[in-house]
Amino acid sequence: MVNAMKNRRAFLKSLAAVPAAALLRPRRAEAALPKLKITRVRIHKPPQLNELFNQSNMVVTVETDGGITGVGEGGAKDTLEQCAGTLIGKNPFRIEELWQEMYMAWFYPPGREKIHALGALDLALWDIKGKALGLPVHDLLNGAVREHCECYATGGAPRPPGAANQRLSLRERARAAMEAGYRVFRMGAGDTATGAKFNTRERVHQIARDSKEAREGVGPDGDWMIDLHQRFDLSDAIRACRFMEEFEPYLVEDPTRDEQARDDLPKLRQLTSCPLAHGEEWGQRWDFHKLVENHDIDYIRATLPNVGGITEMMKIAAMCETHAVGIVPHFTGPIATAALVNCMSAFSGPVLMEFNYGGRTIDYLPQCLDFKNGKAYRNERPGLGVTLEPKLLTQIGEVTKPGRSNVYYRPDGSLTHW
Repeated sequence: MVNAMKNRRAFLKSLAAVPAAALLRPRRAEAALPKLKITRVRIHKPPQLNELFNQSNMVVTVETDGGITGVGEGGAKDTLEQCAGTLIGKNPFRIEELWQEMYMAWFYPPGREKIHALGALDLALWDIKGKALGLPVHDLLNGAVREHCECYATGGAPRPPGAANQRLSLRERARAAMEAGYRVFRMGAGDTATGAKFNTRERVHQIARDSKEAREGVGPDGDWMIDLHQRFDLSDAIRACRFMEEFEPYLVEDPTRDEQARDDLPKLRQLTSCPLAHGEEWGQRWDFHKLVENHDIDYIRATLPNVGGITEMMKIAAMCETHAVGIVPHFTGPIATAALVNCMSAFSGPVLMEFNYGGRTIDYLPQCLDFKNGKAYRNERPGLGVTLEPKLLTQIGEVTKPGRSNVYYRPDGSLTHW
């Protein structure tokens, strides 16, 4: 007892010797945010621009008066310029407020194309905050729960040695994906040549044959998945899923048209044991929250920046966690994929990443993705962990003046529409 009292007195004496301010200081010196204002947003066209809105790899940079620049990706010139006007002169660290104002301003709620631009700028704001604190974004999202994200290859795994010019069977391709370290082999839905007739009733039987071959290729302990690409009406989607059940797919993606998904997926869920995934075309959570809340799907395909950036993605992740729904985000561009690794590293539910950059270098991104043996690894680089070489891009737009501010503040400080 005497020794315990002595130790306690010694501990209290040591505390008294430490200035009170030091006790209140964050443990890491980087934790103090500087006072910054956003001064400029630049829009850059990469060497190989993807013209598809939902897969845009347009590069945006958000500059501040303190010399910290954030990097984002997505959107189109017009939508980016309008959203960027909301940011000029603002504090880049008030990310939620900036998101809400970009969403509400400009007369009516944004559709999916504009949400994509909003999301691109949101990525850049999180990049600024991470760089200012000297921390990776996954640390800002309450910390990582996994060292890496398991992946599947969109374009297929590397070909086995000596098979570069050979036509490989589905079984051989599935086996190669497993040998390359990917978690899941992915295949299409009885694919035919582009522009050829696609008879859904006949293709269902091809899917049944392909499913058997894919299962043989990955083996009893491997996994395979199939993308139905929204090609099937509900009746044929039901037939296809029932044929696949005995071969135990990891998931069946986009089984029906997105326009009918909120009506069809709950019905399909009751008629098949196949895990269902949907949503690579979704925007913000109001597109699909009922499907998640009712557990009518097992995985969402919602992604960055399509849903509105990291700010919205983590709200969606919380919703998925609440209802035991996994996340298999669709790919867009490399910067967004790097951001996804940060987000998914901090999500506690099931994750599978779509990855199609294996072995490819991206000249304008000297540092971006950390990928090895079928897995995308998180890193400790500040912000999104991306290094940009802007000289290899073509600047096509610039915003330096504030846009219209069509919002009101309520008495409690929250924003509302004008």
